Amino acid sequence: MKKYIFLILFIFPASLFAQEDNNAQLWEKANAFYTTEEYQQAISLYEQILDSGEESAKLYFNLGNAYYKAGDVNNAILNYERAKLLAPNDEDIDFNLQIANQFVVTSIDELPKPFFVRWKQSVVNLYPADTWSLISVSAFVLFLVLLGLYLFGRSISVRRLSFWIGILAVIFSGFTFSFASIQKNKIKTRNHAVVFCPRVTVKSSPAQNGTDLFLIYEGLKVEITDSLSTWKEIRLSDGNEGWLPDSCIVKI
Repeated sequence: MKKYIFLILFIFPASLFAQEDNNAQLWEKANAFYTTEEYQQAISLYEQILDSGEESAKLYFNLGNAYYKAGDVNNAILNYERAKLLAPNDEDIDFNLQIANQFVVTSIDELPKPFFVRWKQSVVNLYPADTWSLISVSAFVLFLVLLGLYLFGRSISVRRLSFWIGILAVIFSGFTFSFASIQKNKIKTRNHAVVFCPRVTVKSSPAQNGTDLFLIYEGLKVEITDSLSTWKEIRLSDGNEGWLPDSCIVKI
């Protein structure tokens, strides 16, 4: 039994390192193909890395660039959006996504949001979930240190200062933990999608005989609000809602 346990403990890390080494080689080859403008070969290798279970903002970004250069704007937008989920404040991703969205036919006037909602979103999007988690843990550790100074410090001024800074630290830790949860939830739920059908009529109900509401075109980002059988209820950024076949969208 111990022998089998040893083999499992030995083989699993070895296979993990082998996979990482293989992905590193695929990454270098894909980048080389991209440099020589062999975009389909680069796409194939980037997709192989994703199929292995590895994902990162940089990987999705490079894949989006390759799709864009190959003339596939829909997949370019899809992968830029996936990259943005992992790196919400990356200026290069935002810029390339803006360029790709210029090819989207459907024009949407986004509903204005209250200033405090926009401010909260801008703060939350400063960092990805992992960074907010690290900040939250660091702030909580600082709180514990200050708590120790408050309980065991001999100086009244040090204890008073430790108390108030500790209160601020634990509050800050709570806020940043909530920001990490928001970012993590966006990655987990993935309730947005990109339209891949060249054109599709949005229905009032999840049926082909439903009333036609409006027409949208490929490349448009939509929010998924409900699902029924092979239909998805979607909401546009201008507030319009309706149903369309799930075969016409791909989740971000």
